[in-house]
Amino acid sequence: MTPNQACLNLLGLSRRAKKQIAGEGLTLAAIRNQSAKLVFIASDAGPTTAKKFHDKAQSYDVPVIDTFTKAELNAAAGNKRTVYAITDRGFAEKMVAIMTH
Repeated sequence: MTPNQACLNLLGLSRRAKKQIAGEGLTLAAIRNQSAKLVFIASDAGPTTAKKFHDKAQSYDVPVIDTFTKAELNAAAGNKRTVYAITDRGFAEKMVAIMTH
């Protein structure tokens, strides 16, 4: 299994465990109230959306993964969204570890 596939599998697990927030407004709120431990931004997101979430995540020191397309994220998470936040530290740390190796 590739690291990308392992990370997407964990994204699906996080949804089933109710440790995921989907959508721009909810993700922005989660970053601001510091419940977001990791943010996924689709690689084919609009430039304004991508910049907004990169900047916000950076200012709150939240890691960002922007490797996957909308289609890949949607297939893994089961939602049609461009931005996702992971609210569980364990899931977030494992996903970051997988993607940085």
